[in-house]
Amino acid sequence: MYRLIYKSKCKGTVDWRLVDQIIGSSEAHNQNDRVTGVLLATKSHFLQVIEGGFEEINDLFLRIARDPRHEEVQLVGFTCVESRLFGGWAMHGIGIFDFNEDLSAALISKWGEESGGVRFPVQEWQALALINDIRSSGPE
Repeated sequence: MYRLIYKSKCKGTVDWRLVDQIIGSSEAHNQNDRVTGVLLATKSHFLQVIEGGFEEINDLFLRIARDPRHEEVQLVGFTCVESRLFGGWAMHGIGIFDFNEDLSAALISKWGEESGGVRFPVQEWQALALINDIRSSGPE
């Protein structure tokens, strides 16, 4: 079992329509390939965690890297893991751009700001800690 985390910049503005479109197309493919994960989005950036078999994760990341909606794709982590963190989600989307002002301010205070939103970390442990902070706050 493998976990891959990447960060990218969206070529346009991210909104719920785009997040829903990505999640909708991901769910069918991911269920078939037994891939799970979560997609975080600010108005300008994505942070995604995907989990599954080596071949499936590698193939999916290659497709993501070629997706014309992304640029500046950065590999944050690619790790062999014993179990899934996101086993219940074929793909789950969290739009950080839609959080209340207090939560957004707290996340920006802790993680920094990028393009007016929360800065997504480029270290694996920090990316997972950010996701844990969001899950603990209960907005999803």
